[in-house]
Amino acid sequence: MSEKKMDRRSFLGVSSMIGVAGVVGGSALLSSCAGKGDKLVPLKNPGEYYIPELPDKAVEGRELKVGLIGCGGRGNGAIINLLDAADGITVAALGDVFPDRIESTRAKLKEKKGIEVPDDKCFTGFDAYQKVIDSGVDMVILTTPPVFRPVHFQYATLKGVHSFLEKPISVDAKGYRTIMATAKQAEAKGLSVVTGTQRHHQRAYVASYQKIQEGLIGEITGGNVYWNQSMLWYRERQKGWSDMEWMIRDWVNWKWLSGDHIVEQHVHNIDVFTWMIGKHPLKATAFGSRQRRITGDQYDNFSVDFEFENGVHLHSMCRQIDGCSNKVSEFVQGTKGSWNSEDFAIRNLQGEIIWQYDEEAAKAEFTQHNPYVLEHVDWVNHIRKGTTHVEAGETGMSSLAGAMGREAAYTGQTVLWDDISASELDYMPEKLELGPMDMSKHTVPVPGSPKKA
Repeated sequence: MSEKKMDRRSFLGVSSMIGVAGVVGGSALLSSCAGKGDKLVPLKNPGEYYIPELPDKAVEGRELKVGLIGCGGRGNGAIINLLDAADGITVAALGDVFPDRIESTRAKLKEKKGIEVPDDKCFTGFDAYQKVIDSGVDMVILTTPPVFRPVHFQYATLKGVHSFLEKPISVDAKGYRTIMATAKQAEAKGLSVVTGTQRHHQRAYVASYQKIQEGLIGEITGGNVYWNQSMLWYRERQKGWSDMEWMIRDWVNWKWLSGDHIVEQHVHNIDVFTWMIGKHPLKATAFGSRQRRITGDQYDNFSVDFEFENGVHLHSMCRQIDGCSNKVSEFVQGTKGSWNSEDFAIRNLQGEIIWQYDEEAAKAEFTQHNPYVLEHVDWVNHIRKGTTHVEAGETGMSSLAGAMGREAAYTGQTVLWDDISASELDYMPEKLELGPMDMSKHTVPVPGSPKKA
């Protein structure tokens, strides 16, 4: 499948690697890195994997009209990130289910950027995404709760609109298949599609990825990824809110809307490993539980053993509970050494640092280091240069990997990639309206079966 190949066009030539090469700094790569007479064997050859150009700001070019669909906190952040990334961008339309969210975004745009979006370009309701896309925009930022991402991406691509997809980009098998099919359509139409896995546009991660692809740690044999932090936000139900309204306003705590936090948040870390190795897991065995969560129907901790081909194992751990030790990082082990995101260093098998990202050199060369801005720089560059670039396939892969780990924990069963990718798993409700829901369907999963007498 296409996820076994990273992006992929003539834009990937040697010139596209200059931005990273200047960041790395030759002094950080010690002469002993490969040993005497030990030639590095690359995992992929240059041009077979994507290294983004990461200038401080996008290239100048034609005026672009953008629409924002999903005016919550991430949507507000993303639209400001885009405006910081490029000149010549007009915020042409806004869409959200709730009018108050649109008003909040309008106020932020006026305060921070002096931008006013007219009333007739602000759309509410579950069909607001269609109205925004049909309003004449060139590009659209999709930042609603992630269950809606596949359908919104599908419609934008149908209309020939460039998309930014906040992660995760699917929460179930049906959404994954929609994403993968739409990604192929976007490529055929020559569109630019960037996703919110911002580590792909974070200078230290990109430089590390390049070194790993060059063979500096050898063949990848395993790894560990973590996102352990305190409890996230929640919304207590307010008088007058229907079941649907409460769930959407509290979306990060409901599994049908968020995919659970292993998908919604921990996808970042899972994605780093699948990006580095360029493959999806074959199976997942997991456990998880709900200990402290206040609202919703999802877990607050997961531990997953992902198995890849050739016996490679990835341990995935995520937790959202106050008062526990925190850790957000990735570790990749290879036959010749290892890499760790905690210090962006590669060590040989003796534990000696043989390469490390040169932060000081990067500071001297660039002024923009925010990956949330740089991902939009890359997005606009492709649009203005007319080069096709679609990240949805690889982010679809990591999103489904998270869902596979989630379902393994929920059921207590080992889940196979081939089974879940072809399954009928579909979290979208049959009816979308701000009214009552069958809340009996939204219960906390309990794995296994009770002990028989």
